[in-house]
Amino acid sequence: MLLHRQQRTEDWRQRPLTAPDRPLSIEDYALLGDGRSAALVGKTGSIDWLCWPRFDSPACFAALLGTPSHGRWWIGPTVPVRRVSRAYRPGTAILETVFDTDAGSVATIDFMPYGGASVVRIVESRSGAVPMGLELALRFDNGQVAPNIETASDGRGAILRAGADTVTLCASVAIQTEATNIVAAFRSDTATPVCFVLTHASLGRPAPDPLQALTETEAFWRGWSERCTYRGPWRDAVLRSLATLKTLCHSETGGIVAAPTTSLPEHIGGERNWDYRYCWPRDSALTVRALLRSGHTAEAAAWIGWLRRALGGRPPRPLYSLDGGQPPAEHVAAGLPGYRASSPVRIGNAAAEQAQLDVYGETIGALHCAIACGAATTAETWDLQIALVAHLETIWRDPDEGIWEIRGGPRQFVFSKAMAWFAVDCALRNARAFDLPAPLARWQALAAAIHADICANGLNPERTGFVQSYGSDCVDASLLLLPAIGFLPIDDPRIASTVAAIERDLMPDGLVLRYRNADGLPPGEGVFLACSFWYADVLILQKRTAEAAALFARLVGLTNDVGLLSEEYDIRSRRMLGNFPQAFSHLSLIETAIALDDAQRRDA
Repeated sequence: MLLHRQQRTEDWRQRPLTAPDRPLSIEDYALLGDGRSAALVGKTGSIDWLCWPRFDSPACFAALLGTPSHGRWWIGPTVPVRRVSRAYRPGTAILETVFDTDAGSVATIDFMPYGGASVVRIVESRSGAVPMGLELALRFDNGQVAPNIETASDGRGAILRAGADTVTLCASVAIQTEATNIVAAFRSDTATPVCFVLTHASLGRPAPDPLQALTETEAFWRGWSERCTYRGPWRDAVLRSLATLKTLCHSETGGIVAAPTTSLPEHIGGERNWDYRYCWPRDSALTVRALLRSGHTAEAAAWIGWLRRALGGRPPRPLYSLDGGQPPAEHVAAGLPGYRASSPVRIGNAAAEQAQLDVYGETIGALHCAIACGAATTAETWDLQIALVAHLETIWRDPDEGIWEIRGGPRQFVFSKAMAWFAVDCALRNARAFDLPAPLARWQALAAAIHADICANGLNPERTGFVQSYGSDCVDASLLLLPAIGFLPIDDPRIASTVAAIERDLMPDGLVLRYRNADGLPPGEGVFLACSFWYADVLILQKRTAEAAALFARLVGLTNDVGLLSEEYDIRSRRMLGNFPQAFSHLSLIETAIALDDAQRRDA
């Protein structure tokens, strides 16, 4: 299309644009995604976060971690709004937000066509004719670089360029440039929807037809969700969690990111702000398990391919880039003040340089589950399992930074040792079940040695329960997983004592903290939602099913209005904390829903 620079007119300067500037709570956001990247759109109609063209690319909308000047895309009424309601179309990642005003009711339909590189926003009138406004402030390089804008000769499109990034905007109404922003004013029309398509040029594809893309995207998501095998009473929550996990799966590489955001704080105003836009084998393995147990196998096969490429014959690292390589060195993003002044904003994650023994257990456990579900074969995974156990045999006695990636120096974490045991035990079970070649006697001796070491050094002699690390007198919520992995039976006195200590020391208001002891950082964080689901799982194993059901209902009640969970929750201010939405929280919801449904049917 023919493009030229278009100047702002005098009439345009008088428009009644009322784009909101107030900061939103984390729970006020909803997730959009296309299997390559993800966006967060707030209740105000503003997309405040988008890393493009991949999850780990620099953000081009970064208002979430700063101000509107760091990039956003707002569409909403320019008259007072009486009520906002929103929901995903069932089984999809298509969000509908309805604004009720005195002038009428209008909906925005927001989505990202799966596998593409576009954001589509459709404005539909539900009643009346509502005055609407648009403000597009694209800011590349994490909110620091404004683009050069060229508008179409018909005033209904633009190309925005900065360095290697090129983005196109197609609109069904006239737009204008205002300095380095694009703005528009229009009215909702009951006859014809108003459409906008923002497309990144990375794939070299033209912008999709918005209405056709809506039909195709809805069909894709409905088809995917219908494969869910869970039919229990919490199906809606499980489906939303599954769709969230699917959105975090990178369709091109098979990698799975822990969350689509960086530096959403675990404590408002604090420095516990981490970049989660990378692939942790631990989180990915547990995500794969939750997907497999719900009837989704393709993601597991893709992840196993990613895992083999990432390892490349080397021992596993704690985290990888989407391509399976080294993520960028952790550094502070210049110019971003952080979510509600919670600084620093970090890019990259120094945990990539840590030692984390538990990753061996989660990885081999996921491979075992994939084989059992038919998503993988022993032929394509056995050599990997043998190599993992062989390396683990040489390092299991070493200290590490543990599942929580503590920055106070390595320790002899009990959970890390237990997952080393689980890795060997799981490999042994695979070898026996499928008659695979393995040094069974040596592996049996290795598993026994690890188990004995934990029981000799990982117990608190006064409480007779397990502690966070050898020589410690503190408990850790990760110990809730010991009975789940079969380390000891649920009725073993050492497990009962450990659970009782966690109930006493780590459960303010009935939800679970990870730990309370020093970890090398200033104190302060919310309850960890995945750990609270783990406690519900323990209650199920203890046949305290009614208590587990009540806790699970409470946890599901903490989801926001569209069913999403962050990493943590502040029980005092009753708000979400940490990166959002968090795979760890959603996969734990799915696992507990399945376990609870099984227990309730067994008890009936």
